[in-house]
Amino acid sequence: MGIFTRRNQSAQAPEGGAVATLDVDPALAALTGDYVIDAAHSSIGFTVRHAMVTNVRGTFADHEGTLHLDGADPSRSTASIDVKIASVDTGIGDRDGHLRSGDFFDAEAFPLMTFRSTGAAQLGGDTYRVTGELTIKDVTRPLSIDLEFNGSATDVYGNERVGFEGAAEILRSDWGLTWNAALEAGGVMVSDKVKLTFDVSAIKQA
Repeated sequence: MGIFTRRNQSAQAPEGGAVATLDVDPALAALTGDYVIDAAHSSIGFTVRHAMVTNVRGTFADHEGTLHLDGADPSRSTASIDVKIASVDTGIGDRDGHLRSGDFFDAEAFPLMTFRSTGAAQLGGDTYRVTGELTIKDVTRPLSIDLEFNGSATDVYGNERVGFEGAAEILRSDWGLTWNAALEAGGVMVSDKVKLTFDVSAIKQA
């Protein structure tokens, strides 16, 4: 059963009959609350095709965010994430520097990439879709992220945690990331399509 499965809905009985009410699952209700993303145990990354033949993967090491989870109604759950562009890491210093430059993110002028949710819905089981707005280089466009709820646990320090992982695909040109170079054999150096990945551990706040 999913974290957001609603079980407190009233069932309409025929006229003159009794109205049955389902109880909220206590385990789900207990997860309702405000959470802070634990950046040390979370990852926000990307994959992009390079030279038409292979994939380059990277992460943004410096990020923070909050979640509000509603164990009875997914539409009342929210997410807010801020990512520091300068923390981009693909494992190659020169490439990271190019990504921070004006050719790509222009991290000095636009230091943050942000996501603000506008809605959430259960797709089935433990799979959810969070819709919202992604802002890169002061360009804001809609984005939908499909997430899998990985469960909840209390860690050895007594923190109540929840975990999610998911992905979304974007066209980087939609956010003004248009730098490229043509290849002699045809095609381009960097694909327009980028896969974003999210692996999130969040701690419930008192």
